[in-house]
Amino acid sequence: PYRRLVAALKRRGDPCWLCGHAIPPGLDVRHPLSFTLDHVVPLSRGGSLLDPANARSAHRRCNSAKGNRTTLPSLRTSRRW
Repeated sequence: PYRRLVAALKRRGDPCWLCGHAIPPGLDVRHPLSFTLDHVVPLSRGGSLLDPANARSAHRRCNSAKGNRTTLPSLRTSRRW
């Protein structure tokens, strides 16, 4: 069931829900911009592993930056507005 959920999200081609940028298909799984499945409510905080409502597409780098927090990490912006 978990692999089917990952495959379905990859097929949909959604952008990263954390940064909003596209996730390039076909990247090596170790690449920072590759696809990972992110849980909105982390498993360590009681989130469901197989609930599609708890699963989102994310870049590996964005998912790692989020960690097990339930809030989104703040995005860095330049000082030049």
